Amino acid sequence: MRSCPFAWGEERLELLAEGAALVPSRGLLLLADLHLGKAESFQVQGIPLPSDGDASTLNALLDLVHQVRPAEVAVLGDLIHSRLGLTPELRAKLRALPELLGCPLRLIGGNHERGSWIEGLPQEPSRACGSLWLSHEPEPRAELLNVCGHRHPVALVGQGSDRLRLPCFAYDPRRHTLVLPAFGQLTGGHPCPEHEQLWLLAEGRVLPWLSRRPPAPARRRRG
Repeated sequence: MRSCPFAWGEERLELLAEGAALVPSRGLLLLADLHLGKAESFQVQGIPLPSDGDASTLNALLDLVHQVRPAEVAVLGDLIHSRLGLTPELRAKLRALPELLGCPLRLIGGNHERGSWIEGLPQEPSRACGSLWLSHEPEPRAELLNVCGHRHPVALVGQGSDRLRLPCFAYDPRRHTLVLPAFGQLTGGHPCPEHEQLWLLAEGRVLPWLSRRPPAPARRRRG
């Protein structure tokens, strides 16, 4: 499936295979953790990384926006990796981004934006959007669904040498938080607690993970 529905009261979201969430009633596209400029940030520190991750991430974003045609895009934090990676080239791309998207772009500030200034894209605080609470880090709110990023959730699928780490959406029913996968191409991930409900991203599809329990060991025959 290219998307999976997620209902919260009367609000309906679509979890997209590209790693973003669409709120159709509001024309709002939500994504998080692009970490643009990460390679350049590492290069400043003497760690060689190829400078091609930003192009892949931005092209994926533009392709997605041109498909779903949202009225607005909101990045839930960590659009950039650090101010060290804010090269003149990246600043120019960010200035042009709203026009390329063809719709307004908003940024809820994340921990990686702290101390940075992005022309024309001020960092906003967490905010309510109908029955949703939009934030970068998880911030549960009574009666609201907290949609956030920050954690870069991944699912560990399989056993031993066949184990895969797949990005995923993660819903915590205890805290009513829906964590988006990292949208950036140069990002790692963190495994999810057992009690969370997951939707895996694999081969251009988003798939509900119905069971996270490992298979029971085979019983030995007697005699």
